[in-house]
Amino acid sequence: MFDSFTAETLARMQFAFTVSFHIVFPAFSIGLASYLAVLNGLWLKTRNETYLTLFTYWKKIFAVAFGMGVVSGIVMSYQFGTNWSVFSDKTGPILGPLMAYEVLSAFFLEAGFLGIMLFGRERVGDKLHMFATAMVAFGTLMSATWILSVNSWMQTPAGYGINELGQFVPENWWEIVFNPSFPYRLTHMVLAAYLTTALVVGGVGGLHLLRNRDDAPARRMFSMAMWMLVVVAPLQILAGDMHGINTLEHQPAKVMAMEGHYDSHPDGAPLILFGIPNAEERRIDYSIEIPNLSSLILKHHWDAPLDGLDTIPDDEEPPVAIVFFSFRVMVGLGFAMLGLGAWSLWRRVKGRLYDDRLLQRAAILMGPMGFVAVLAGWITTEVGRQPFTVYGLLRTSDSLAPVAAPAVAASLLAFIVVYFFIFGAGTFYLLQMMNKPAATPHLGLQDGPIRTAGTTPVAQTNPESIPGE
Repeated sequence: MFDSFTAETLARMQFAFTVSFHIVFPAFSIGLASYLAVLNGLWLKTRNETYLTLFTYWKKIFAVAFGMGVVSGIVMSYQFGTNWSVFSDKTGPILGPLMAYEVLSAFFLEAGFLGIMLFGRERVGDKLHMFATAMVAFGTLMSATWILSVNSWMQTPAGYGINELGQFVPENWWEIVFNPSFPYRLTHMVLAAYLTTALVVGGVGGLHLLRNRDDAPARRMFSMAMWMLVVVAPLQILAGDMHGINTLEHQPAKVMAMEGHYDSHPDGAPLILFGIPNAEERRIDYSIEIPNLSSLILKHHWDAPLDGLDTIPDDEEPPVAIVFFSFRVMVGLGFAMLGLGAWSLWRRVKGRLYDDRLLQRAAILMGPMGFVAVLAGWITTEVGRQPFTVYGLLRTSDSLAPVAAPAVAASLLAFIVVYFFIFGAGTFYLLQMMNKPAATPHLGLQDGPIRTAGTTPVAQTNPESIPGE
């Protein structure tokens, strides 16, 4: 099955497969943790039972998604020590501490307060429960901050030196953490997480409104999700534009592949809306273009010159077709989110937000599109970085461990089988929970911890079952 692939290609496929599974869960849990904090705060302020019902409903979904995110993330770290041990050795002095900070400051924060958020309302009081909920939300944002710092350093390395062993070593931690692309990448990812969650919440709200337009929790979650789209979708497009300009400055080859510019344009570059990259002829076939618009977007000047891939050595070009198509999927979905938000705003102004069944069906259709957009964005970012793991400094081919192709192929097959079984079952379970109305008393999870080991306390047992009672 994988006989024609090299060990490097298989190792890249394996990492792409596992990271694609992993990224969808943090993208969901980051936004959902903040949503839970808002719901809990609104419940404490208004004592409106609808907010408490929604908090109880979504916290159980959050618990399952958070667990799958943790498990899928742990697997990735093992690959750094197996398939990519040379990369780990070269970058360990810089990336190792950053990953450790993520565990110490973010994961511990999430794990430490997660139990209180899930089960502690009746045990610790409202104030501490609210504090725990806020800390879980803050922890997910901190986790994203450190991980995006790591990834951004690999894209735009700064503050480093190279020792006699060829390792990257830290010289300025401020420059390492706050490297040139970090602020743009973090903003873009966090906004993407909020949009992803808003689309899921809006889709679930739309589903239950179609079944019962008087369902109070469904009306509230649908309204909140649509407001989120109205506010965040335009901000995301602005952040994406600024991120693109930053990428043009620091990773021009990636932008050339995104735009499909094989040739340089000294008098202004067109924006290619669609086409089919022809790698052999080095052109875009069947292209639909708007003259000079690419120069206007990227350099804010109609006639600004833009370099093409003809200025890049052939062995430093990223795979154009993958980057070209994934970028258009991400941008297209971004504008679809903007359109859904604008549509909901128009219906809200007309007083028909909960009556427009076409809008509710559109919300259901867009429900999973945030995940698709996040995956397309990551493909654009990571494939566009090739052929480097550390941009311009360390090639992917030089990052690979001395592994044999059959061994990597065997582990890749094992990952595919196990992932589809475990995460397929987990995703099916999540969909089942979302399919039930928010007022459902139990979604399959108990409202308190279940003892799995040790002796069951006498107070929690049936006295009739105790010998001698």
